[in-house]
Amino acid sequence: MFKKEDRQKARVNRHLRVRNKVQGTAARPRLAVFRSEKNIYAQLIDDVAGVTLASASSIDKDFGSKVGSNKEAAKAVGALVAKKALEKGIEEVVFDRGGYIYHGRVKELADGAREAGLKF
Repeated sequence: MFKKEDRQKARVNRHLRVRNKVQGTAARPRLAVFRSEKNIYAQLIDDVAGVTLASASSIDKDFGSKVGSNKEAAKAVGALVAKKALEKGIEEVVFDRGGYIYHGRVKELADGAREAGLKF
């Protein structure tokens, strides 16, 4: 049986492999996803300058009253981060799934961001 630490370590290793290939710039920032048991978080990161350009999560004040750990909430977080990005003039991003499988909440977040106008 796997221990939780082993699964977390494997996810971090997968994330590092992805990060070796994916880098965000000011023109095309990295859309990084973090998924916890209760919430989901998304950030637009410029890796060259080392700054976060925009962020959204299921615990934000302007998020609403949806539950934080389901697919509907993930889709809403994707739409929220896309709205903030478009307000700052960012239309294209590179997607960083954070070592998670592109399935379920991570996929819904990506779909929500695409439907709201981000291109990746």
